[in-house]
Amino acid sequence: MILIKNAQIIDGTGKPPFKGDILVKDDKISAIGTFPNQRAEAIIDGLGLTVAPGFIDPYSTSDHYLTLFTNPSQPDFLIQGVTTIIGGHCGSSLAPLLYGSLKSIRKWGNPNQININWLSLEELKKTLRRLKIGVNFGTLTGHSTIRRDLIGEEIRDLTQSELELFQAALKQTLQEGALGFSTGLSYSHSRQVSYSEIKNLLAALNGKGIYSTHLRNEKENIIESVQETIKISSETGMTTVISHFRPIIGFENQFQEALQLIQKNLGVSNVYFQVNPFSTSILPVYTLLPSWAQNGNLELMLENISDPNQRPQIIQDLNQANINFESMVIGKAQDNNYIIGKTLKEFSETRGLSLADGLLVLMEITRMKALIFYQNINSAMATDLVLNPRALIGSNSASLPAAGSALKPERFTKTFLKFLEIAASKNVPPEEAIKKITLVPAKIFGLQKRGALIEGWFADLVMLKENQIVNVIVNGRLAMQDNKLTGELFGTPI
Repeated sequence: MILIKNAQIIDGTGKPPFKGDILVKDDKISAIGTFPNQRAEAIIDGLGLTVAPGFIDPYSTSDHYLTLFTNPSQPDFLIQGVTTIIGGHCGSSLAPLLYGSLKSIRKWGNPNQININWLSLEELKKTLRRLKIGVNFGTLTGHSTIRRDLIGEEIRDLTQSELELFQAALKQTLQEGALGFSTGLSYSHSRQVSYSEIKNLLAALNGKGIYSTHLRNEKENIIESVQETIKISSETGMTTVISHFRPIIGFENQFQEALQLIQKNLGVSNVYFQVNPFSTSILPVYTLLPSWAQNGNLELMLENISDPNQRPQIIQDLNQANINFESMVIGKAQDNNYIIGKTLKEFSETRGLSLADGLLVLMEITRMKALIFYQNINSAMATDLVLNPRALIGSNSASLPAAGSALKPERFTKTFLKFLEIAASKNVPPEEAIKKITLVPAKIFGLQKRGALIEGWFADLVMLKENQIVNVIVNGRLAMQDNKLTGELFGTPI
């Protein structure tokens, strides 16, 4: 048992802070009150501490980067108070694997790093329980993951029999605990997917879980993309979350109009959006190509940029596009770690290349498996956006190894503390700020008995002092104590 005494408690429900004790037994909150004579194996003096539910990150990419396996303790989440992460976004999930393929995540991680010994979601959960993880992990079912297993690299409509197989797979994952369904409609294999296909697949969910979508277009056609999202939420009745909704520099007016559309249509559609208060996007390098050159798989795209008949046109289109090459940094470069951290400008000038030519050479030497950190988000607008009632705070990040093969932008380790700092500066009551990153996402994603400090609920707790995380409890056990991670793995797949 763990007893936390004399702490200020913010329970996640929106109730004002109050003083009290919390008794944790096994993996649950046993009691909340005042217990002057209670004994326990561990007693934490809560004087000067604020105790809150563990934060919930509704948009994690630790599954995409495969760090659930390569960095299972997930320290970058624990140090900012996150005890539960949700993956499977943008159409890519770790399960189900109809034929054992993880091609849909190649743009982020290397599937050859791990032993894929599962097909179903339930088998994935068994694997994670056996290996152990540091935080709780829930997942959506990825559209591209199943679609590419069904039809490979083809870009075409599904046949009726393929659609029925897809629907059956979706129903099975829901029975095994999937939190919903996701699409990545801006990526090459999904950009041409029809509205009717998505609607028919959502019908298989029968209103259960949520629908998460990466918009087809986040720039000049963001309004049309948001209209499509509102329409599908309205017609299916699905709670819908737009992934990384962001005001991209140069398209702020279109973004504001899209935001107003969401707010005006709340009577007919239930749409939220995931945001964080930082100005850097992380882009798979191939997404910088002109859309016409993003056809097919990574190998075909490599052929496109190497084709002497196509390369000049690609370079011309890149130079004419609204792209600020000088604000790009190489964040990850598979098998070429020596260039990580270099700006695209440094990389190109070293080779005597223009920035557009340098970008194509980067694509070639990494075989399209590079990530670009691109400062393309309007920082002031992003900061204001986090306080919107429809905004869900999510890092859109993975917990990377300390000495790994990728850079860590600020959002990887500071998203939730930065949000609390912004909320305090805008005089948002602390109980409302805490609720926004605990019970609100728990309810939207259907997480049972998590997101609030309630007797009988799971004991995921954080303790803060002066907006810094001091202690973290995951499922009733200390994962962080006195500002130091214990290194123990107390999370579970949910």
